[in-house]
Amino acid sequence: MTLKISGDFSGRTIVVTGGSSGIGLATTKLFLGAGANVAICGRDNTRLSNAVAELAGEFDGDHVMAETCDVLDKDQIDAFAINVVQRFGGVDTLINNAGQARLSTFEDTDDAAWREELELKFFSVIYPSKGFQSHLEKSESGAIVCVSSLLSRQPEAHLVATSAARAGQLSLIHSMARELAPAIRVNSILIGVVDSGQWRRRFEADPDAGNDYEIWVRDISKEKGIPLGRFGTPDEAANAIFFLGTPYSSYTTGATIDISGGFSRHVG
Repeated sequence: MTLKISGDFSGRTIVVTGGSSGIGLATTKLFLGAGANVAICGRDNTRLSNAVAELAGEFDGDHVMAETCDVLDKDQIDAFAINVVQRFGGVDTLINNAGQARLSTFEDTDDAAWREELELKFFSVIYPSKGFQSHLEKSESGAIVCVSSLLSRQPEAHLVATSAARAGQLSLIHSMARELAPAIRVNSILIGVVDSGQWRRRFEADPDAGNDYEIWVRDISKEKGIPLGRFGTPDEAANAIFFLGTPYSSYTTGATIDISGGFSRHVG
């Protein structure tokens, strides 16, 4: 369910990494619907072009900027930051959304995979945050929101590398919140199982899945023990990001919002 935005955020500029699909695209639409300028980036030029075409059909194109950019390339991020400021005059919120899950156990995760996973989870936050930091500090309400995972507090054996990397990433985010305050608020959301193209590909590859995706999802939710009995949606994650990325959460920093349908088993 997408929130009906009551506030007017015209003139505010939002940057969304990994903004061409899923949670990133849903977040982009939410901010555009509230009147903000939004700059998105992604590595896949085709997906980025498709996203821009979709956004142009729903919103004023003058408020949208898209650029191919790899968040693990510091030079590309720095160039993207310069281009965003030249286009919109400043930056108020950065959404660090780039990332993925790696299915692997301790036994079958090789050294290269460990390094790749750790680099992705850390530097997908570090490079954009450093690249936009000076601009966010000039905002009257600068904010960074990181899309992280419940795995950071609740590791899974079949996602050992991602779980470990996410735990370190969450520690990094909390450290940033203390260091960058009061100029920039830094918060995160912890997602559980959110519907995505990745899950649909798993459905298509499952020989026992049947023909009904919704039934397949419901069965997996039951098997995983998700109390709300379903996957989350990108819109539901975007709602939480919007709250943390705007002055609605002006007295919140170093916090996490759990978006897992009750799947979390930890306390606190």
